[in-house]
Amino acid sequence: MRTNYLHEANVEYRRMRRRIPLGPLRNRTEYDRAVAVLDDLVDEIGEREAHPLADLAEMLALAIEAYEDLHVPIPESTGPAILRALMEEHGLSQSDLPEIGSQGVVSEVLSGKRDLNVRQIAKVSTRFGISPALFIPSSGIRTSTTARRKRAV
Repeated sequence: MRTNYLHEANVEYRRMRRRIPLGPLRNRTEYDRAVAVLDDLVDEIGEREAHPLADLAEMLALAIEAYEDLHVPIPESTGPAILRALMEEHGLSQSDLPEIGSQGVVSEVLSGKRDLNVRQIAKVSTRFGISPALFIPSSGIRTSTTARRKRAV
């Protein structure tokens, strides 16, 4: 009897796996299918956590996350790139950031010629409601381009 149960489960699992990428995602095609199915599930489920397909959506999300952790590198953002994105998101120009300084100072920060100092980071973080850690490189505090050039000479 148990053998029949496992045989039937195997047949059903294979049938479902052809439609929905259940289990570990082994390649980009399975990943893309899983993302598409998850999108459809989220559209169907909405905010209803008790929906019968909610567990399937959670399982797919975990498989997608595991695949991304292994195969999708997340580029490290720099302070200037983050600042540029915030400016774009809020429709700001260089002269709209007195927290940093003059338009010329903002321009130097955006071009990488100057780093934000602690005071500037604190003010910009407060203004946009973000963590100051976003402006600190993961390898620690880096020196400005100008200081590096002076040392190299």
